[in-house]
Amino acid sequence: MIDPQSIKEALHFRHACKEFDASQQIPAPTFACILEAARLSPSSFGFEPWHFIVVQDKTLRERLKQHAWGAPLKLDTASHFVLCLAMKSPFLDADGAYLPKFMREVQHHPDDVAKMRLGFYKQFQQSDFDLTDERKLFDWASKQCYLPLANMMTVAAMLGIDSCPIEGFKQKETDALLAEHFEVDLQAYGLAYMVAFGYRKHAPKAKTRRDLSQMVSWK
Repeated sequence: MIDPQSIKEALHFRHACKEFDASQQIPAPTFACILEAARLSPSSFGFEPWHFIVVQDKTLRERLKQHAWGAPLKLDTASHFVLCLAMKSPFLDADGAYLPKFMREVQHHPDDVAKMRLGFYKQFQQSDFDLTDERKLFDWASKQCYLPLANMMTVAAMLGIDSCPIEGFKQKETDALLAEHFEVDLQAYGLAYMVAFGYRKHAPKAKTRRDLSQMVSWK
């Protein structure tokens, strides 16, 4: 097992890298490990409401700059650039066809268990969290997507790789671009965030955070 000090050092190593060393590429097996951290991330009901696009094509990266004001330098220099799409109602509606199939084929639930769990989820969606509105459902799915984001960045830091999460983009315009040039079905997916990976070009500033006593209460 990894010792606590090594984890602490990785967390201090991680920072929002604004510019990467474009001459360095992350080895394929190493980046596969980062993607595996995303794949094995937890999600509500285990529904995995995400899809990742790794954008290595320079022409597509150039197109993303048009509406991603927080990404140009990362798009130019990152070894790997990832878009995370959050699922919408065609995948997450309790009355749709996708979830029963997912429960059988991915989660391997028998029909009676899948039916029971789907009933719990339907109550959660329609009553507990009131996810009947399309925007609310997308926002809920997007919150789930931040779990693999954190895991990818932490695993990257443990491997000595830098990262930068990006929300600096115009969502509607970027979604339209994804539909036109990335073959993304906007009825089924929307962009939750972007994240860049690579090796730092410059040393980061010292990390600043509130003291633990200022953000944790014990009762």
